[in-house]
Amino acid sequence: MKWLTVALAIASTLVSSGEAQQAPLLALERKIPLGEVRGRIDHLAVDLRRNRLFVAELENDTVAVVDLTNHNVMRVITGLSKPQGLGYHPATESLYVANGGDGTLAIFAGDDDYRPVARVQLGDDADNVRVDETANHVYVAYGNGALAIIDPVSRTKVGDIGLKAHPESFQIHRSSNRIFLNDPTNESIVVVDLAARKQVNAWTTGNGSNFPMALNDNAGHIVVAFRKPAKLTAFSMKDGAPVSNIDLCGDADDMFVDARRQRVYVSCGEGFLDVFDARNDTYRRMGRIATVAGARTSLFVPELDLVFIAARATASEPAALWVLRPH
Repeated sequence: MKWLTVALAIASTLVSSGEAQQAPLLALERKIPLGEVRGRIDHLAVDLRRNRLFVAELENDTVAVVDLTNHNVMRVITGLSKPQGLGYHPATESLYVANGGDGTLAIFAGDDDYRPVARVQLGDDADNVRVDETANHVYVAYGNGALAIIDPVSRTKVGDIGLKAHPESFQIHRSSNRIFLNDPTNESIVVVDLAARKQVNAWTTGNGSNFPMALNDNAGHIVVAFRKPAKLTAFSMKDGAPVSNIDLCGDADDMFVDARRQRVYVSCGEGFLDVFDARNDTYRRMGRIATVAGARTSLFVPELDLVFIAARATASEPAALWVLRPH
């Protein structure tokens, strides 16, 4: 039986070697300390030209400017009121901060000083920000049902898109000139025509906990994360028909499509980052990466090929920006 023992030993070595060579879905490259940041951290944005990341420190009333070259916080912007949504407009080198506390949109020069250059009064619960570089507009969700349209050159509000309830995550779909938007109050996905600047449709989801949203353009899907129950559901961009429904980590708040690898990344306050295979309509979960409780918000930057997770302070660790690289 000696030959059998040798054969099993060789087979075992090959399997172990194969497992050792197999890279994880995402590898944690580093943790960048955010300093004395308490409580909830909200959304993130990036300045690719200067290699900087912005972090909305909601309960601190601050925004951290993180130098991704030196891996440290280079500046903290103060004088804010529960900052939630962030956006960076490259052409005018301007940082947009939506303040949920006082309902304003604060605009800062995107240089080393980050001096305030404008403040636009919107309304209650100013939240998500999206930058449309093609149309040269900035959109901000706020109030009981509106998207503000901001001209980044004049830094003024030039219009409103009326909605039936407070909007949560929304995404701009350039090829169809539409915005798709989550409306948890009415358990629906809202369709906005950008040319007409108005809502043209609403597709029922049957669930009022639809918060994060991402667009899988290759498949023609709107991908939505629901919180109760925790599900990842894909809908057709054409008619809102459900395509796939799968279990998800709890308390999701941000989601992104990695078009290169055909994956979906979802960050959850339960303390996980879920990774899904988006190569077919089933959205099979590939893996679940442990983070920390309350780490709900994240940002995938395709140009840097990095996933950033905003990890709030815990009893054992201070607040930090986790930097993960997909494999």
